Amino acid sequence: MATSPLQLLDGTAGAGAPGSSNGDWKMHAACRGRLELFFARKAERPQARIRRQEKAKRLCDGCPVLDECRTAARNNREYGYWAGESEEDRHLLGFRVTAPIGVRARAADREEKPQDRSA
Repeated sequence: MATSPLQLLDGTAGAGAPGSSNGDWKMHAACRGRLELFFARKAERPQARIRRQEKAKRLCDGCPVLDECRTAARNNREYGYWAGESEEDRHLLGFRVTAPIGVRARAADREEKPQDRSA
């Protein structure tokens, strides 16, 4: 059974969660109870996303488990804002998400299909 992002962040995933040596890093996360800052609402406007992520970043910057969270997000190909990184940030660093959308999907298509320059 796959672990959902909400389970990872709210501490319900249990011991041994990916990205953790002992499974309890989530219990010490600064974001506990503030998940609305880390995942986009349906049809979120770009300006609202920027404001939401700025608030999330302030929480992440002082989080005692920032490294564990970042490792979990990268290893599990998570969506949302994790450890000061959006999925776009992780993509630009070379970490892939499971089902790319938008810009990431178009970039993945270009990587897989070399352009024909004979025309």
